[in-house]
Amino acid sequence: MSSNKTELTLPTLAGVREARERNAGHVVRTPLVRVPAWSRSSTAEHVENLAADVRGDGKPLEIYLKLENLQHTGCFKARAAFNALLSADSETCRRHGVITASTGNFGQALAWCAQQVGIPCTIVVSNRSAEAKVAKIRQHGASVIRVTYDQWWEMVSNRRFPGHEEKLFMHPSFDLANMEGNGTIALEILEDLPEVDAVLAPFGGGGICTAIGAVMKELRPECKVYPVELETARQVHAAYEAGRPVDCDLTPSFIDCMGGRAVLPEIWPLAQAVSERPLTVSLNDAVRGMQTVALATNSIAEGAAGATAAAALKGLAGAGGGKVVAIVSGGNINLEDLALALHGQVPPVRTAECGES
Repeated sequence: MSSNKTELTLPTLAGVREARERNAGHVVRTPLVRVPAWSRSSTAEHVENLAADVRGDGKPLEIYLKLENLQHTGCFKARAAFNALLSADSETCRRHGVITASTGNFGQALAWCAQQVGIPCTIVVSNRSAEAKVAKIRQHGASVIRVTYDQWWEMVSNRRFPGHEEKLFMHPSFDLANMEGNGTIALEILEDLPEVDAVLAPFGGGGICTAIGAVMKELRPECKVYPVELETARQVHAAYEAGRPVDCDLTPSFIDCMGGRAVLPEIWPLAQAVSERPLTVSLNDAVRGMQTVALATNSIAEGAAGATAAAALKGLAGAGGGKVVAIVSGGNINLEDLALALHGQVPPVRTAECGES
């Protein structure tokens, strides 16, 4: 029962509001925290006097962090997973179960949600996925299948996994119900910071950037939404340069949930319509961003969240000033990698054996 590719549309404001009602009681309304100047300058040595950054119109830079790492499963994906699961045909889900391909965060969220409502769940992960994420998937009662990155990418692209066709496939990034859940983040940002000038989000599959961008276009079109990507995986940049999704060079890194071989064609026209050209940071920048989140919020940021915070800290959005919100997308990371990052070191790439567990 794996779903085939269908034409994808932008989430509507009505759909996002319905998702918020549907998810009530299941997901956390996360806080928006302003980053104090002292924590910004203490770890971003390569950025001079961030507190004094002023753009041409005299608007100072104010950085805020949307702490999605405080969700039940440590990532914003809980919003998407619950809305997608509660929107699906419950009889079909209970009879055959659900399946997804995930780098770990959506897998955790879907496993947790499925456990709450008694639905069998299978998560296919890449052998590059962080063990901390995979362990939590198992703790939530889901079956885990580890495959090579190439096999995982094929599943993401084709929405099917051999031998499991009867299960309902849920895309980890950009099915409509998934994006409607992600769009609730934008509603909360606008409630807490109505005059927001820019929102920065990590680009993995593109669902969160597109969902937030769609809501902002309706409610605050002045706000620019920027995808953030890594120097080691510039799939959005490659698509902009070519005018269409194309294969790009992909260097594996400890940040397993950002970047891919290419922007998937279903999401490209939608993301392009509601977001800006991408902002690019290095792995060292991401580590500094992780340090800043720890200092400013006393919470853990995984690499993708650190990369997004770093783009804000470097003043890459717009003209470098204004009220900028960075989505701290998650906090699921191996303890060994966290320790290295907090000491200013880029963690190594880790891989695991393939197989079912």
